Amino acid sequence: MGNSTYVTQVEVPMSRVQLALNVDDLDQAVTFYSKLFNTQPAKLKPGYANFVIAEPPLKLVLLENPGTGGTINHLGVEVESSETVHREIARLTEEGLFTDEEIGTTCCFATQDKVWVTGPAGEKWEVYTVLADSETFGSSPVHLDVVASGDACCVTTENVATENDASAPTGSSCC
Repeated sequence: MGNSTYVTQVEVPMSRVQLALNVDDLDQAVTFYSKLFNTQPAKLKPGYANFVIAEPPLKLVLLENPGTGGTINHLGVEVESSETVHREIARLTEEGLFTDEEIGTTCCFATQDKVWVTGPAGEKWEVYTVLADSETFGSSPVHLDVVASGDACCVTTENVATENDASAPTGSSCC
């Protein structure tokens, strides 16, 4: 057979992959994914739902964005701690990837520590941990300028709110 080369991969402890989808109709999507994965949403808010699926390990986020249903909003990896997020920031930076860090940000009805990277085709990836639940969608200060251009992840027509309405969802790169 000849010489074979085996590459040993270093395991990075990550709890589950996140898939954030744009949906046209949140109620219809929640009904479908509840049946598909045999579970109810862990969090359900206006224009937003997320499922914590044990098998296969998946965090499924649904963002109501009429007219863009069936498209990927962003991808992510939910990890168990802030320490893991910080290790990933260091590792990704060492790998030469540009990182956009958000520590203690509130978005998608949760306070989170996270780091964003962009894939070669422009796909947005986040590595994040949830620190606490939030009653507001929140805003991600690093990305508020992106909201105006419509390029932010998680931006929905219903998520764009006035600055005076802190309880309403606001567009941001988050979830």
